[in-house]
Amino acid sequence: MMGRLIVTADVHGSLSTWRAVRALVKKDDTLVVAGDLFDTRYGRSGPDFKPLTIKHEIASLGTRFCYVYGNCDVPAFFPGYTYELEFSHSGTSILLIHGHAPVTDLPDQTTLIIQGHTHIPKLEKTDGFTRLNPGSLTSPRVGAPTYAIVENNRATLMDIQTNTPLIRLAL
Repeated sequence: MMGRLIVTADVHGSLSTWRAVRALVKKDDTLVVAGDLFDTRYGRSGPDFKPLTIKHEIASLGTRFCYVYGNCDVPAFFPGYTYELEFSHSGTSILLIHGHAPVTDLPDQTTLIIQGHTHIPKLEKTDGFTRLNPGSLTSPRVGAPTYAIVENNRATLMDIQTNTPLIRLAL
């Protein structure tokens, strides 16, 4: 049995957010980050802005890590990734993007589109796809800090403060 996908976006270099997300990831899970993990383009100030520490802690995830650059990430800071990633999980074909640029050619078999950028959680079926935006744990623009879980052919938006589901959809 495959583990879950723990989905987040828009961490923006916040070490406390990064560690909260890491705590959610169990042994067989994969962490999926839809961009703006580091925010090395603009940077934030304060003692919690620690993109270098986050970069070093990613190594402990090994291959259980899927990530795409966001508009606030500088690829040279963390080379080897792209702005768009196609992968499969438990028979679901997934497109991972940040969402700051339009997708012009959707892969034929895609059933789940994961994106970040807006800091607004969303889980809906439109145009034959399930669209998931996990929102943001660092700076949510609407409501509570959120993340998502994908498992057993369904996606769930979660409120991290209460650890309760906000919405679930079958994929």
